[in-house]
Amino acid sequence: MKKLNTQMITTIGILMAIEIVLSRFLSINIWSNKIGFAFVPCALCAVLFGVGPTVILEILADLLGATLFPSGAFFPGFTLTAALRGLSYGLLLGKEQTPVRIAAVTLFNNLVLGLGLNSLWISILYGSPFEALIVARVVQCLILIPVEFVVITAIVKFGKRVVK
Repeated sequence: MKKLNTQMITTIGILMAIEIVLSRFLSINIWSNKIGFAFVPCALCAVLFGVGPTVILEILADLLGATLFPSGAFFPGFTLTAALRGLSYGLLLGKEQTPVRIAAVTLFNNLVLGLGLNSLWISILYGSPFEALIVARVVQCLILIPVEFVVITAIVKFGKRVVK
């Protein structure tokens, strides 16, 4: 992890604000499905700063977003998912960004965390059948996987130019 300095803290704060806006206001939200670009600040933070700051960004963005702009009942499982998302982005994109790593982080976040874990949290929170949620949320994954891969690839190119 890079040494914490004022510029890093400021950048993470700006990325956090952007993520909250993208997640809470500029996403398509249909009950159990959410389609948007809230992954962009997380990916950029991972490329620029690595694992630790990305995990912190995701946890704080989830907690602040849920506190300031609630869109339902607070459930700590979603914060756990956010932390795991930050961890996966940081581990897979923090040091080396290859198409294989980008594909891995995209698939992991959409299939394991989004389709699996978040569906479990929604099932627990609202009492919905888990299997039905999986079926309903597959469309979200089919839309987001290619979009995220293309956008993250562009972020990596941008991030490398910024770091130079």
